[in-house]
Amino acid sequence: MLEVTEMAGQKLKAYLEENKIESAVRVALMNGCGGPSLGLALDEPKATDATADRDGVRVIIDNELLGQCGAVRVDFTEGSGCGCNGGFSVTASVPLPSAGGGCGGSCSSGKCGG
Repeated sequence: MLEVTEMAGQKLKAYLEENKIESAVRVALMNGCGGPSLGLALDEPKATDATADRDGVRVIIDNELLGQCGAVRVDFTEGSGCGCNGGFSVTASVPLPSAGGGCGGSCSSGKCGG
């Protein structure tokens, strides 16, 4: 199941309209220092995608990735007022498998970034 919250749909729609972008938004697997995570990218739908439409925005995810992640939720959280900005979060009901991180051996030793 792919869920896009009302707030996330509104924010995505506003961004796409403001930037005059006519594209679907893909939930994609990203690899970083902390290991794999889910993120958002602009892309065209493929026959192998699951889709969710919210507020006129099409959000897509590859069916195979969705099968590995279980339920996926795209949400938007407003800033807390402490100087912290809000942003999108993409969460899965099944934890993503760890690939050991993306910055050499330092991540696995707990020394990443510091």
